[in-house]
Amino acid sequence: MLPTCDQALQFGPYRIYPQQRLVLDTDQPLRLSSRALDILLVLLEQPGEVVSRQHLMSRVWPTSVVEDSNLRVHMAALRKALGDGQNGQRYIVTVAQRGYSLVAPVVRLQHSAPRVEPTEPTMASHNLPPRQARLIGRQAVVEQVLQHMHEQRLITLTGPGGIGKTCVALSIAEQLIGHYRDGIRLLDLATLSDPLRVAPQLAALLELAPDAGDPLGPLCHWLRDRHLLLVIDNCEHLIDAVAVLCEQILRSAPQVHILTTSRERLRAEGETVQRLDGLDCPPGELPEAQALGFAAVQLFLERVANGSEPVNLDAHDIALASDICRHLEGIPLAIELAAAQVAELGLQGLHQQLQNDPGLSIAARPDGTPRQQTLLTTLDWSFNLLAPGEQLCLNRLAVFKGRFALDSALAVAGDARLPGSGLSHVIGQLANKSMLNVEIDDDEVFYRLLGTTRLYALDKLRRHGELPATLERYAEHCLALMQQARDDWQRLPTRQWLARYARCLDDVREVLDWGLNGEGPRALAVSLVAHSAPLWQELSRLKEHGSYVRKALQALHQGSSRCPRLELQLRLALGNDHYHSRGPDLETVDAFVEARRLAEQAGEADGLMRAVSGHMAVNLCRGDYQAAWRQSQQFDQLNGAAANDLSARRLQVLALHYSGRQGAARQLAEEVIQSLASSGHANRFSYGFGIQYDQRVAALTVLARILWLQGELRQAQHIAHQALELALQIDHGLSVCYTLALAGCPIALYSEQPQQANERVQLLLRHAHRHSVVLFYTWAQHYARLLNLPVQPASPATGLLRDILLTLRGGPVGSEQLQRARQGEAGWCTAELLRCHAEAQADERTEGQLRQALEIARQQGAKLWELRSAISLARLCQAEGRNAESQALLVPVLAGFASDSEVPELPAARALLRGE
Repeated sequence: MLPTCDQALQFGPYRIYPQQRLVLDTDQPLRLSSRALDILLVLLEQPGEVVSRQHLMSRVWPTSVVEDSNLRVHMAALRKALGDGQNGQRYIVTVAQRGYSLVAPVVRLQHSAPRVEPTEPTMASHNLPPRQARLIGRQAVVEQVLQHMHEQRLITLTGPGGIGKTCVALSIAEQLIGHYRDGIRLLDLATLSDPLRVAPQLAALLELAPDAGDPLGPLCHWLRDRHLLLVIDNCEHLIDAVAVLCEQILRSAPQVHILTTSRERLRAEGETVQRLDGLDCPPGELPEAQALGFAAVQLFLERVANGSEPVNLDAHDIALASDICRHLEGIPLAIELAAAQVAELGLQGLHQQLQNDPGLSIAARPDGTPRQQTLLTTLDWSFNLLAPGEQLCLNRLAVFKGRFALDSALAVAGDARLPGSGLSHVIGQLANKSMLNVEIDDDEVFYRLLGTTRLYALDKLRRHGELPATLERYAEHCLALMQQARDDWQRLPTRQWLARYARCLDDVREVLDWGLNGEGPRALAVSLVAHSAPLWQELSRLKEHGSYVRKALQALHQGSSRCPRLELQLRLALGNDHYHSRGPDLETVDAFVEARRLAEQAGEADGLMRAVSGHMAVNLCRGDYQAAWRQSQQFDQLNGAAANDLSARRLQVLALHYSGRQGAARQLAEEVIQSLASSGHANRFSYGFGIQYDQRVAALTVLARILWLQGELRQAQHIAHQALELALQIDHGLSVCYTLALAGCPIALYSEQPQQANERVQLLLRHAHRHSVVLFYTWAQHYARLLNLPVQPASPATGLLRDILLTLRGGPVGSEQLQRARQGEAGWCTAELLRCHAEAQADERTEGQLRQALEIARQQGAKLWELRSAISLARLCQAEGRNAESQALLVPVLAGFASDSEVPELPAARALLRGE
């Protein structure tokens, strides 16, 4: 029975508060994965008793069907994180054929949980992974670095591969959680090979968009006032780029501290180096009790305990373990590789194997061997102990730079020589033998090769001539994943979709860089560019995707055969990228026009809809509202089924609104929003259309604009806020930019709420810059100038933006705008353009133009423009002594507004009505 919220349980150094789901390790929170913590809490309900596997699985995964291997992996991770087996202490044992038992003595304590940071802090605090294993033998160096961190702002942990640099760095960072106002960020460079991508990768981690010409400039500017710890892991292959990055950050950001790991020092200005050597090993002929106090022996015995049933070690066994650790020079990875063989060879057999291999004997080489050579020899020895199938599988898995799931491993490593029927077992054996690292998320198990092991296996794969074929299977698997992602895009809830596919981004990049640079299968890479579009869209990485799209189109044109359907997908993606990164220029138009031609040529109805709708969005942005209206009328002709689709109806709302048909637009907008609410996640994006935003956000945005023009300001403000909150909740940068640019900022600016307007404009500036959405960044700059905010000069406003700005600030109307209004092409803002021009000219034509503006506003259902035109006309009448006529104009217009309406023009209108 678990204790109440005022009680705790304790075993070993751990104190557990089940109600708070908090585990303390000597007063410091122990960060476990959610599933590992669930397992521990179930075992704590029956300490000392055997808990069956079936019971554990039903409690930890109550709504899911999982394999028994899933439980074994999570149990192994829990044991490793607890340090089960260290100093001979056992906490959890396996009872053959029955289950697991918590065998450590458990004490019930009578006090409530202290106030500490939760065990699973949010990303705002840090992005450190949960503990994978208890740190052994490094406490002194951790304390030493922690002391230096207060004085030295750049510290590099150096040492050979496998020495434990990453583990030490993570332990240091974990103890500093809460000490930095702006948190801790871990940047792992293991998957990077291009030094030019170091700064962009850090910018992406910090949710910034680096400038293409000066990637470090915006990064250093953003960090300038931040109090932050950066942990940069695996720097050895990118030393020069990392050194430059660190030096510029340290000069620009006085409160940023940096901790790096590398096999050699960075040689950067201000760098302090902390070298890691092997773990302490006992000298020969040391008594058993004293030998157990050495870190190398503790690590060896703990890993042996994690991989097998409890063993009773006598003095002879301890002496063997000590000798093994000395042979391996205390290198943690070498010790783990050796410990993994005990289950199969036994302690005596393992010792005998090492004694018989002169390459691992220091005594055979009086001059000694560099630790890196010892590790490589250990890898050779461990590799030779693997079965042939295990060797082949390990080599093939080396193409993965980062972590990978089991299904990915099966797809890439499997073929006729390694059939899938037994491959899962082979991968499990590699994990058991420490050749693969196992990393646990709450609901999924991932594998990863440590850098040294990966390079070792990759070299063997290359030497055996299998690298090209394996890379091709790797690329085919990425393509299959992205094809499945496209199918799942509207079927799965967004969070589930992202959890499944966002982790594929590094693999997709790797394949595209390989295939589009002439080293791999170009046709496969081109297809991957097209099919991965939803991934880049969801992650708001259109600029990066656009660079791959242009390379893919070039490769497609250079090929011997053309594929119109594939080119169609790429042209549509190019139009989407151009629109956001360059605006509605001629290249954007050309992309959608060419896409339409290709769609008609290939008979692709969906592609045709996307091309036409993309061109329609461009026309709206250019201010060509009537052309957009005409294009919306083509939907029925293009695809009868799609005409009733929610996406098509939402675009028709846009055409109605911007062409000046506010009543019809509102009715259809409310129908669309109601349909979206009842359809759940099924229509998140306008999947069949050219410019992509979250449909609910987009529909709410246009409704807010309609309500604004209809004079229902309070409701418009509410809907605009709802759209923004939804966009922020789903964390889709493009949708955030869209709703702020079209509704959130203009309505706040119009409402004369400077604080809210300031906040929203600043938010638009940040998101547009972060996601490289140049179109909306320009809009944000113009909005910022209305608030007198210090921003860089923006390019001149055109099209829709120019119309919005004029309705917000008034002023002279350009000849081109006036001509559009007089010819009926200015749509939603026609009445306001005519009114502004009439007031500016102040001649014999003024009254006639004001009456024209008033009539157009009434016809369009734009009460706000009707009110403004009535006020201007009433002032003119009063100036000429026609007070009765002035009142006759205002009374019916004011009757259309509620008495408590907050429309800013109403006080002036009421004052005129009173003759003031």
